[in-house]
Amino acid sequence: MTIEHAISELQSLLGERLATSKSDRDIHGRSEVYYAPMPPDAVAYPETTEEVSALVKICAKHDCPVIPWGTGTSLEGHALALKGGVTVDFSRMAAMVEVNAEDMDVRVQPGITRMALNEELRATGLFFPVDPGANASIGGMAATRASGTTTVRYGTMADNVMGLEVVLADGRIIRTGSRARKTSAGYDLTHLFVGSEGTLGLITELTLKLQGQPEAISAGICAFPDMNSAVNCVMETIQMGLPMARIEFVDAATTEAFNAYSGRSMPALPHLLIEFNGSPAAVAEDANRFGEIVADHGGADFEWATKPEDRTALWQLRHDGYYAILASRKGCTAMSTDICVPISRLAEAVTQTQADIADSFIPGPILGHVGDGNFHAILMMDPDKPEELTEAKRLADRMVDRALKMGGTVTGEHGVGMGKMKYMTREHGDAWGVMADIKRSFDPQNILNPGKMVQVN
Repeated sequence: MTIEHAISELQSLLGERLATSKSDRDIHGRSEVYYAPMPPDAVAYPETTEEVSALVKICAKHDCPVIPWGTGTSLEGHALALKGGVTVDFSRMAAMVEVNAEDMDVRVQPGITRMALNEELRATGLFFPVDPGANASIGGMAATRASGTTTVRYGTMADNVMGLEVVLADGRIIRTGSRARKTSAGYDLTHLFVGSEGTLGLITELTLKLQGQPEAISAGICAFPDMNSAVNCVMETIQMGLPMARIEFVDAATTEAFNAYSGRSMPALPHLLIEFNGSPAAVAEDANRFGEIVADHGGADFEWATKPEDRTALWQLRHDGYYAILASRKGCTAMSTDICVPISRLAEAVTQTQADIADSFIPGPILGHVGDGNFHAILMMDPDKPEELTEAKRLADRMVDRALKMGGTVTGEHGVGMGKMKYMTREHGDAWGVMADIKRSFDPQNILNPGKMVQVN
């Protein structure tokens, strides 16, 4: 039994929707970061759950790896075909199946992107709040337990997925969860699959919580004299209980990259970006109180944006941060690594990371969702200089050590994929072996996204 035999059977099942061309394979073998291309042997474009089930059964019969693919925006090599096989591209399963406006929930297929979903929801007065920055697919966001700029108020994907339809490694189709807001009925399988990175099953439908579109929104940006002042401002804001919808931090190097990439003229200093949602009176009161905290920490006057187009431009600036940073060093690639620490240790973690990077011979701008203790270093490397990759890995190791010593985690939102497997024992100890046991139970042949998340052989 071989991958070639699986591809032959899949061609009978899917016809032209099984692609083996070099262009299709190359597109699905690339990553957003520094990993070498790892193309699959074929790319499947299913249109129904039943087709996914039949596809997986064929691949199981031939011991052929199956790799799920949303939009390919993950940062730890999650969707690379490490051992070849068939990539399952969900772009043709991208429908909004059912909206239940009165119950504030929606059923969707996995290939729909977060921006497309919110566009379809616009007329209902509801929206889906999780915003990782990239226009990622909802299925991929669930598989990686994504979060992002709005996590400080609305939570991560784990908080917003109510139920799933999943195809298991033997082709069985199961449903987990329900539209009820709570349950005590058995194991919580929904949250076992959320964050499992395609290693336990392929998500083919999701039931999501929605939120009401706020009556008023105010967003702003403010410069600080140094990193410590900005991060301490964040910590005090959280401790004061101000209900922020987003609060983001960028260092001076990132600000300079913003200016060059987007034609801005911001001072080359650390900045905070913040947003408040609610009634007009509540938003105004929260913004005024936050302004007082900013002043206490030496921040400049805020540039507020209340018009939708101005807010969109502000958050697009932040969402483009990774690409702006890459553009600041022509021809470079990057290791985008993240850690998350308790809020009380955030300033210390950021300051020590900045000091490490300042002493290094590679640049590494820092930015992040500091409202929940999560920040990123974009460690830039010349792909023709292997010593720079070695240095980036050294800096990432120090970030990980720092996070674990502070009671944090090796990744707040990027996930494990290939890139952070080496840290899992350090964070989880024997519990990582338990994760491998779960993987073996669900996927004894190890065909579902092999080489990611856990080590099973």
